[in-house]
Amino acid sequence: MKAYVFPGQAAQFVGMGQDMYESSALARELFEQANEILGFSISDIMFTGSEEDLKETRVTQPSVFLHSVIRARMAGDAFQPDMVAGHSLGEFSALVASGALDFTSGLQLVYKRALAMQEACENVPGTMAAIVGLEDAITEAICEEIEAVVVPANYNCPGQLVISGSILGIEQAIAKLTDAGAKRAIQIAVGGAFHSPLMKPAEDELAAAIRDTTFHQPGCPIYQNVDAKPHRKAEEIKENLIKQLTAPVRWTAIMEQMISDGATEFIEVGGTGKMLTSFVKRIDRNMPTEAL
Repeated sequence: MKAYVFPGQAAQFVGMGQDMYESSALARELFEQANEILGFSISDIMFTGSEEDLKETRVTQPSVFLHSVIRARMAGDAFQPDMVAGHSLGEFSALVASGALDFTSGLQLVYKRALAMQEACENVPGTMAAIVGLEDAITEAICEEIEAVVVPANYNCPGQLVISGSILGIEQAIAKLTDAGAKRAIQIAVGGAFHSPLMKPAEDELAAAIRDTTFHQPGCPIYQNVDAKPHRKAEEIKENLIKQLTAPVRWTAIMEQMISDGATEFIEVGGTGKMLTSFVKRIDRNMPTEAL
């Protein structure tokens, strides 16, 4: 069974999508449609913008979404998923690719999500840190000890957990986790405290837009971030998508569940094609992986 997985923020790179635009009439049509929907030329920024341009949340999220969705569309009949999942933002790409959302609705929600998250970050500064080489339970316990806001945010793979919260909370957590024996505990360059309580204003703003959007039953199960379980009912998918902004990404559990449910190959769609497949190898080094 083929499991298609879609990357989230941090999968962007300078020049992303330009090869697709130049080689495919379908890609050109979708990029031009995206420019019209967004009201600015996202394609110009993706193709010729700087690394700093692409790091801006309002640009990063639609860029990564477009790169993944257009890549899947270009594959045509070769895109035959038995199950899908997306890491954070990538969940929206997975929903469009699996037929649960149409292209326009998906892009509109992604852009609203990006603007809401950017506003939340500006109003309440926060950050994130990668913790490597500690058991999840130790990291969780230390986060709970700290009075400032800091929570587990991305359970990426065994031995790698990203935490999120206030600047003070992250600083205190880094010190304590280093003392506890973490191989690495370093702040990462992100715009704010994603997947933490500090994103509650963005969650509230996005909730109405998600509930007002028409979702369909996807063509295959989508394993969602908040509970790592497969879903096909539109209303369940909507509610889980709303909770996603403040809940942790349970990516390790998603991969384990997909494997348990029969996945025999993981195919990463979009970005560099290496981020999520590297996490798979930390769970099953013999699992076949490829990039679409």
